[in-house]
Formats: sequence, C-alpha cells, structure tokens
Amino acid sequence: MGRSERAVIDAVDLTPYLHPAPLVLIISGPSGAGKDATVKRMIELGFPCHFVVTATTRPRRPGEVHGVDYYFVGREEFERMIREGELIEHAVVYGEYKGIPKRQIHEALASGRDVVMRIDVQGAARMRQVIPDAVFIFLTAPSEEELVRRLRARHTETPEALERRLATARQEMQEIHKFDYVVINREDQLDCTVHRILSIVEAEKSRAVPRKVAL
Repeated sequence: MGRSERAVIDAVDLTPYLHPAPLVLIISGPSGAGKDATVKRMIELGFPCHFVVTATTRPRRPGEVHGVDYYFVGREEFERMIREGELIEHAVVYGEYKGIPKRQIHEALASGRDVVMRIDVQGAARMRQVIPDAVFIFLTAPSEEELVRRLRARHTETPEALERRLATARQEMQEIHKFDYVVINREDQLDCTVHRILSIVEAEKSRAVPRKVAL
C-alpha cells in the first residue's frame, strides 16, 4: 500500500464503527404476537442489553414477577409518575395505564448499553416522536387465526375483552409499514425469532451512517 492510500485510510475516523453508539430497540406488535415471551427469551439467552421494565396498572397475570415482567403499580401511583414527569411516554391500553420510565433509559444509554423496549403499537407511534432514531421492530404471528388461538390460550380475558383485543389487533396491523423491520414469530420457533432480532442489531451496528439516539 502506497503512502497516499494509507493517508486516505488514516484520514477516515473509524471510531463510530469500532465502537458503535448504543441503540434503542422498540419491539412492538399486536396482542398475541409474543412480545413478552420474546423479550423474556432474549434475557434468558443473555443479550447484553438493558431491558426496560414497563410500569402498568393492570392486574398481574399468573407467573408474572413485579420488577421483572412489569412494575405493577396502583392508579394513584401511576398518576403521580405522570405529574412528576417520570415517564417518557404513557397511554391507556385496554382500560389500564402503561408507561415507560425515563430514568432506566438515560442510565442505560449513559453506560453504553443498548436499550430494548417492549411496547404496544400505540406507544410505538409516540416513541417515533420522542426517539425518531430508535430501531422499530414489528413482531407478529403468521396469521390472524394464530393470534386468536394464542389470546384464547391465555384464559385471561372475557369473550368481550378478547373481541376488543382482536379488533385492536386488526387496526394495529395496518401500522406495519411504519416500522423499520418485521419479524414473524412462529409457534415453537422462539429462538429463531430472537436470532432474527439479533441479526437486526448486528446490521444496525454496521450502518455506514450510524443512528444518533438523543433524548
């Protein structure tokens, strides 16, 4: 390699590619897509990310752990969090509050860790305004029939509530084109789903023009 060629290489700052800035991943999709199961599996496999724990007022489902699956809080406490500006976004989903605490995200990004957020489609729309350079991933089942089967298998909703979720899911599917990536979460292939998300992270870390996440 001649001196002129070496000079050109040396003039390029490779720091952003050698040490990529942390990403914010938004994993969203309709009820029954498997968002909770996917994030749980990512944690089990040791993804080196900070997984944001959402605060919610909805009742705890069997097997869910406070502070791990969600922060389960009362309505008064949640409304206090809203008043004091502790949430980066919040919404009423199926009659219950859900919101993302700011502090978790700030601390994770400051430490250089990627951040993973699991939120509904409504919340993802607001996050596009708050963090436009986040990576938005739409997770869904292969078909509406599969979504119905998964929701019924929970045995956590009345027939009326189930129908409301399905109606919302049909509307949410219309938002798919607003996301950066689509991942189909097939039955009994959860590890494949997780590895697809890992592939997205690896591709994003190799972008010629890196994303610049700012809060």
